[in-house]
Amino acid sequence: MTRVNRHLEDITAAKPTVFWTDREGAPGPYESLVGEHTADLVIVGAGLTGLWAALHATLEQPGRSIVVLDAKAVGFGASTRNGGFCDASLTHGLWNGLRHWPDDYDTLERMGHQNLADMQVQLDALGIDAAVDTAGFLGVADREWQVDDLADEAEILRARGREATLLDASGTRALLDSPTYLAGLRVHGGSVMVDPAQLVWGLATALETQGVRFHEDSRVTSIERQGPTLEVRTEHGSCRAERVIVATNAWAEPVRQIRNWVIPIYDHVLMTEPLSEPQRDSIGWVEPFGVSDSGNQFHYYRLTRDGRILWGGYDANYYAGNGMGPEYENRTASHALLASHFRATFPQLDDVAFSHRWAGPIGTTSKFAATFGTRHDGQLAWVAGYTGLGVGASRWGARVALDLVDGIDSERTDLALVRRKPMPFPPEPFRNTVIQYTRKQIARADENGGQDGRWLRLLSAIGVGFDS
Repeated sequence: MTRVNRHLEDITAAKPTVFWTDREGAPGPYESLVGEHTADLVIVGAGLTGLWAALHATLEQPGRSIVVLDAKAVGFGASTRNGGFCDASLTHGLWNGLRHWPDDYDTLERMGHQNLADMQVQLDALGIDAAVDTAGFLGVADREWQVDDLADEAEILRARGREATLLDASGTRALLDSPTYLAGLRVHGGSVMVDPAQLVWGLATALETQGVRFHEDSRVTSIERQGPTLEVRTEHGSCRAERVIVATNAWAEPVRQIRNWVIPIYDHVLMTEPLSEPQRDSIGWVEPFGVSDSGNQFHYYRLTRDGRILWGGYDANYYAGNGMGPEYENRTASHALLASHFRATFPQLDDVAFSHRWAGPIGTTSKFAATFGTRHDGQLAWVAGYTGLGVGASRWGARVALDLVDGIDSERTDLALVRRKPMPFPPEPFRNTVIQYTRKQIARADENGGQDGRWLRLLSAIGVGFDS
């Protein structure tokens, strides 16, 4: 069997379904919104941002009537399709934060770590078992040029009081054995692993007991002012409210202007069958830390509670015209490429099969972190664009959106990340041309010892972030 056929066979045998939601336990189903309704707050989008916003609003103002609408179902999008990496970073990592918000970075770092700590306390208080593992993170270098980058990051992290240990090849392989590893950076704290579906479902169940009303299959078609209130309309009903939060992320509906700053990038994921004891021993993976390699095009991977390896990332795809839909979710070439990289990283696991494969759109901005906006004289607020690190940052983003819609001036709303939008993406057809060209330049930089070419240096100079 040729190598290409092997990887095609790998993914053909995998179920084209999101692993996390391929089981019983989802709340609902909830009825569609039909007829006319009223509420104090309507939240559009029942993903993590919408759920956290509802929880903040409920706890801070008990008795506030809240309606949550979703075009599909609770947690349908990125909130249950991610890898379960829940990071303290609000800025897509250390380097991106220091580059784009140097004056505010200390505050953003403090808020991010407090957000993560508070989230864990809140989940315990609500009795939500999101399968939280607190083993931290391992960054690995599989190219020579990445070794120095890890050393620089370790120095900065330690200077900021973080527990970070730089490892040589043997030290890294003692924690997780791959012949590709040249160095590693073990970081304790600041990152936990979760089961994203358990997190979403637990939040929805807790909110339902607090009186929050959910309506699925309720795509919002318009939001218009009606006197002192906003009328949120769906195909079969409407709800008037004093305040509205739009938390649809990559879908950017019903506020189409969001698409100026947020685009959908499709990310791909594989999940293995549970490893046997000899298979797990062959790679020596004991602690359930998250892992990422260090290129611009990078993989992320982790262990699940039942001993599987989730393997995702690297091949991120944008489709012309902000293309989104089921037709983009099972791209054979991307999943086969991921399978080939997995086999190369862990040749010891050549006999491990993949059980699931899936994909979904990540909402990203040109600065690789969330952005915010308001409409209707501040009665509507929106947040989107977490760029793959939304599991933790969405809780903070929801808190900011609630501040904005309630007209509260806070330390959060005073941050440049909140007040200033990133550079907008150009309109089509230039958008697709620029994105595809940038992807090629990113791949070329990785092949050229991490050295950015002229195009990437120009993007950096004008404040645009980039990686896969």
